[in-house]
Amino acid sequence: MKHFLRVFTQFFVFLYCKCLWRGLKLVVRKFTGRCELQRICYNNKPGARRTQKIESSLRYSKNELMQSALSIHPDKVEKTVDDIMALKKINPDTNPQLGISLQASLLQIVGYRNLVAEVEKLRREPYDCENAEHEEMLMKLWKELRPDTPLTSRISKQWCEIGFQGSDPKTDFRGMGLLGLHNLLYFAEHDKSAALQMLQDSLQPKHNEGNKPEWEQKNFDKAIGYSFAIVGINITDLAYSLLVSGALKTHLYNVAPEMPNLQHFQQTFCYLMQEFQRFWIEEDPSDIMEFNRVRSKFHRRILRQLKNPDMALCPHFAASDLHLVNL
Repeated sequence: MKHFLRVFTQFFVFLYCKCLWRGLKLVVRKFTGRCELQRICYNNKPGARRTQKIESSLRYSKNELMQSALSIHPDKVEKTVDDIMALKKINPDTNPQLGISLQASLLQIVGYRNLVAEVEKLRREPYDCENAEHEEMLMKLWKELRPDTPLTSRISKQWCEIGFQGSDPKTDFRGMGLLGLHNLLYFAEHDKSAALQMLQDSLQPKHNEGNKPEWEQKNFDKAIGYSFAIVGINITDLAYSLLVSGALKTHLYNVAPEMPNLQHFQQTFCYLMQEFQRFWIEEDPSDIMEFNRVRSKFHRRILRQLKNPDMALCPHFAASDLHLVNL
């Protein structure tokens, strides 16, 4: 009986708050002459602050058109914006900026959903050594990271030199599928100097040399000592979890002026790789057995950063650098 009364009370409070909120919105609209979407667009700058509020407003709307706007095809965004403005009785001639702002935010919302689907498809596709495209990507990764060292054979212990666990890298891709390979290759191709430096650092074991100056000893003490490729696959998993949980919306809505795409995700991966390396050095773990602890702590740090609606993980990939106009 007590459980029933508690559930009934909670349900009653929920309905009361919902009705109160709806009533408050009607009062605010009557007072300001603007609907909720207008207030969001006019009172928030472009990026995550605006788009996440629009997303929430559409999701919790009672109107089917508003709710369905979150899952439309990108080609229908413009028409959907026109339909929403007609529904809300907003004159596009006197509110031209509203349509532009709504369209930009809707493209970000449906783009994020499509990006999740694209990334998930890559993650689910296993590495196939019989697939010529897969093999070509893997060989390209070796050439990017070891340009001066020929690979003696497809199955070789040489793969350990770039951080795989054994003689055949295909076994290491099982957790993240082709997504792990795509990310590693993107890092090696598009941020090559950082990737090569990280690989070189990762090959250095932790050690002391007593005859060196104190500052130099400290540098050696802080050496990396982990497997580059395996860390890349692990950080791919971390980036994937941030994406599918929705935590990455803050960053992507701030860096993609319209639809976030796979390149934005891969740029984020490059950033996370370099930041993890710095974090690993700061944490100064005793050995590789502490990897999971350090990774979990790093994950929590990134999640805290992403709670800031103005956060852009990669400042050099910021929306301003992508020629974002004042939408």
